[in-house]
Amino acid sequence: QVQLVESGGGLVQAGGSLRLSCAASGRTFISSYAMGWFRQAPGKEREFVAAISWSGGSTYYADSVKGRFTISRENAKNTVYLQMNSLKPEDSAVYYCGADRFERLSPRMYEYDYWGQGTQVTVSS
Repeated sequence: QVQLVESGGGLVQAGGSLRLSCAASGRTFISSYAMGWFRQAPGKEREFVAAISWSGGSTYYADSVKGRFTISRENAKNTVYLQMNSLKPEDSAVYYCGADRFERLSPRMYEYDYWGQGTQVTVSS
């Protein structure tokens, strides 16, 4: 079992930056899992943001965040990060991290086995 806890959300002005963290705990460490970030705005479906392989050597981004967001990980700390720069009001959402046992770097929610509770990001214009 894996528990995921996101942190780092908050209120920021457009053009600003935030770094989200996703800390994993439990009997199974995430160093062999692919990890992903998703987000969900009010009234919308949860959408893919970024994913990273277990080694950190491969990453995958949604077109809407490419060039602005960077996903990274520190397996020694069982933590995954999402650095968000040049934030826009449309980036406002609850951000969730997910863990995928099968290293798929998938944009599909159902291919993730574990989820955190989310952290709120609000970008003001």
